Amino acid sequence: MTEGDAAFMDPPTRDPASANPEGALAARVLDALLREDYGGLRGLVREGALHLPGRAVRLAKACPAFLSEIEVDPAQNLTLDDVFHAVRRLAHPTDDVAAFERECRDALAVAGLQRDARPAVHRRLARVPDELRTGPGAFYETLAAYNGHPVHPTSLSRTGLTRADLSRYAPEFAPVFPLRWASVRGAVLAGDPPPWWPEPSDVGLPPGGALFPVHPLAAPHVRAQPGAVLAPDPYLRVRPTLSMRTVAAAPLAHVKVPLPTSTLGLRNRRTIVPGTLPDGALAERILRRVLDREPSLPVLLADEQTYGHAQNPLLGYLVRRFPPETARAHVVPVAALLAEAPEHGHVIERWDVEALFASYLDALFSWNVTLFRYGIALEAHQQNVSLVLGDGPLRLLIKDNDGALIEPARLRERLPPVPDADPRDLIDRRMTTGDPDALARVFVTITLHLCAAAPALGLAERGLLPWRTGRALVRDRLAAALGPDDAFLRSRTLDAAALPGKAMVTAGTLVDKARTGSADINKHYGPAGPNYLRDTTCC
Repeated sequence: MTEGDAAFMDPPTRDPASANPEGALAARVLDALLREDYGGLRGLVREGALHLPGRAVRLAKACPAFLSEIEVDPAQNLTLDDVFHAVRRLAHPTDDVAAFERECRDALAVAGLQRDARPAVHRRLARVPDELRTGPGAFYETLAAYNGHPVHPTSLSRTGLTRADLSRYAPEFAPVFPLRWASVRGAVLAGDPPPWWPEPSDVGLPPGGALFPVHPLAAPHVRAQPGAVLAPDPYLRVRPTLSMRTVAAAPLAHVKVPLPTSTLGLRNRRTIVPGTLPDGALAERILRRVLDREPSLPVLLADEQTYGHAQNPLLGYLVRRFPPETARAHVVPVAALLAEAPEHGHVIERWDVEALFASYLDALFSWNVTLFRYGIALEAHQQNVSLVLGDGPLRLLIKDNDGALIEPARLRERLPPVPDADPRDLIDRRMTTGDPDALARVFVTITLHLCAAAPALGLAERGLLPWRTGRALVRDRLAAALGPDDAFLRSRTLDAAALPGKAMVTAGTLVDKARTGSADINKHYGPAGPNYLRDTTCC
């Protein structure tokens, strides 16, 4: 866009507790579509306004310019129907506009459910003693669920689930429920089950077959699968974590099970593709080898070597074991740092805000810059990175590595492969690349945008840390992590004229792979955005 700055309004004053939730959501959705240039939307910007079919929408300078130089001014009477009307006019005939509209309406409905439920949930959580808030349980995960995704506007939508389903099983409602189980023939198993794993007699089944945990919402689907027998009796009471399909099952263990829904777009199914389980385990083994070579890195890894699958997206599980160092520490997902605490204030305010954020950035960048040198970029976003806060220095807890991107040639230079940790054995070939720019795009969109800049922006919006301070911390901590041999990554971050951004709504729901040309919808990129690390004009 070539419009001069004077054409746009001053940055809008945002009220987190908006009196017009539909208008706020419509503005966020339109922001995302404009950022991704869906249907050539950017070409409709003239004289400080977005000229949609049927109406003009005021725009403002984004300050800070996080992912885009402009944003929709939310202080106007926008509705979702305004957005839908424009999308229908701009859409290609094959675009899934109906699914997009359902997601938007679902997200608005869930926001209302959350608004109604939050006071009671917070009262319950306020009664949880501090010693029961430690360990990798569900306490902070529940709080994080009220925040939504920092970039995807309809992240509260879970396709196909009813309000009753959400109230019984979604993390923001802090439920406790029993798992279902199934006996599965022809299963592939890895690792030893934990001691609390049931026997067939515990769930009302005769001996024979492998026992798979089943989410209650998936039980009707599993009952219909060939080779699976759904057990009559439930077993093991669990609590949902932020991902919903992963549940806290024991003090130091989570269980990930298929869930018949989608989040962050219709195409992001929450079932378990069988190949992701051995791929995630292999990626973890590679990361452990890096940590063996780099023992000073402040990182703990979850153990994800125990799993089962039956070559069926509805028949699989992962047992995630956490290191003993997490048992008495506060394990806070990055997504929970800005969440409202049940007593008052925000989660991060339990600690010194600026000092904690600085220490976190030191750990985040030292870990991810080191991995980049080995040819690895992790798809470890705010849900999969946690701060381990105990008596000693801050450490990061990393989990769920099946979205890693690895450059095998560079990895071999630094870390000669061994039989059980060779990226050439990955089932999903999309996890490997020969393109260092592909690695850099993952580093920027995940580590820099979601894990560093988005929290800094959130701190500023909540009045906890000025953007000027947060931005400087992000830039300075990244600069400190980059050494003299990291010129390439520096050129793609600190010194870049623009930074890549994902087209999450476009690829996740509206446009299929045949038109986007993207092999992986989670790594589909839209137009580049401004480099906020170089912008010192916004305070």
